[in-house]
Amino acid sequence: MKPTFPILAAVAVAAAGGWYAFSGTNAVDSTQITPLVSAANAQTASADKADTASSETTAETAAIEDMTLGNPDSAVQIIEYASYTCPHCAAFDQGPFQQLKADYIDNDKIGFTYREVYFDRYGLWASMVSRCGGEDKFFGITDMIYAGQSEWVRAGEPTAIVEELRKIGRLAGLDIEELDACLQDGEKAQSLVAWWEENQKADDITSTPSFLINGKKYSNMPYAEMKEIIDAALEE
Repeated sequence: MKPTFPILAAVAVAAAGGWYAFSGTNAVDSTQITPLVSAANAQTASADKADTASSETTAETAAIEDMTLGNPDSAVQIIEYASYTCPHCAAFDQGPFQQLKADYIDNDKIGFTYREVYFDRYGLWASMVSRCGGEDKFFGITDMIYAGQSEWVRAGEPTAIVEELRKIGRLAGLDIEELDACLQDGEKAQSLVAWWEENQKADDITSTPSFLINGKKYSNMPYAEMKEIIDAALEE
């Protein structure tokens, strides 16, 4: 039986609100992850491999590192939940995030954490590429993935999408062997999805981009509004 590469989430675009929403805690299911991402290049891979991803991988999520910038000791901490395939997340990264970085992160006024959301296998593959270079390259690769989102997500077949993501990785300085090893790491893929499931449940994430500012959840918002919230928190 050939794998069908099921979509992990029922995604809906709420254009007026500027966010992506998905159908609750069951929208992302680790049992639907094909462990070997290279199966995009070999669709005859055994579907049995997909069945090995289960809640038993939860213990491995401790090995998944949060990707952070700024000051971890600041009184203001922001966590962003975003999907590499969400166009509103790309818009935030290319605009408001760059302002946030200049105004608050680069000067260590706040701490910032980026956490991936997996709507689909393509977002997972992008995450595996962005994490391939470690924390030092993560945010640079993330910016490149978002900047090219409109191109790589429309590349066509899964093999073409993977190749476009490889190209981004190579432009970021990763070699082919390194990228292939990252993309074929089935255990890492399973752990990432289990990690996301834990985060989704803990923080009640139902749309992207979503933000936790000192633990309080916010949906997507204009940068001016976010700035007011941050400034008020810094003054407390």
